[in-house]
Amino acid sequence: MAFSLPDLPYAHDALADLGMSAETLEFHHDIHHKAYVDNGNKLIAGTEWDGKSVEDIITGTYQSGAVAQSGIFNNASQHWNHTQFWEMMGPGTGGMPGELEKALTESFGSVEKFKEEFAAAGAGQFGSGWCWLVKDKDGSLRVTKTENGVNPLCFGQTALLGCDVWEHSYYIDFRNKRPAYLSNFLEKLVNWENVAARM
Repeated sequence: MAFSLPDLPYAHDALADLGMSAETLEFHHDIHHKAYVDNGNKLIAGTEWDGKSVEDIITGTYQSGAVAQSGIFNNASQHWNHTQFWEMMGPGTGGMPGELEKALTESFGSVEKFKEEFAAAGAGQFGSGWCWLVKDKDGSLRVTKTENGVNPLCFGQTALLGCDVWEHSYYIDFRNKRPAYLSNFLEKLVNWENVAARM
């Protein structure tokens, strides 16, 4: 099945008062994400991956430990990552659902400890990549980080929350202040109901 660029679940300017400008979303969604979709479609056309789901393409083309993944993997994975990312954020989202708060407290000691660990993972990711809250195969919750476009699907994990730490995600609004971007993401942008639903 061909990749298609999903519409944002909110207007481009809906997150502006929360620290993510319309300009960032225009560049990030309309240009960067669209490029992953367009390039991915060109690369899979006429191959064994043509007609497969994006998830099957990611798990089928991921090479553990590879310094550079294939173009098909990179574009498919970044398409999937960004599709999740848009849904994991939102304007005017409510508080954290009780079941998620309980699970984070049981796993990390407190919600604040989780946020500290998540922000540290994102700030400590060398170069481009992502930080994640995942549900592992044994059901436990963990914070992880991945390079470039690698994501939790590659390890049989369920992505509950992911934050893009490629520079295109934060440079317009935060310049080189990645820790400030991560703190703002956790305090103002996360749609905690979406995270809880993934759990």
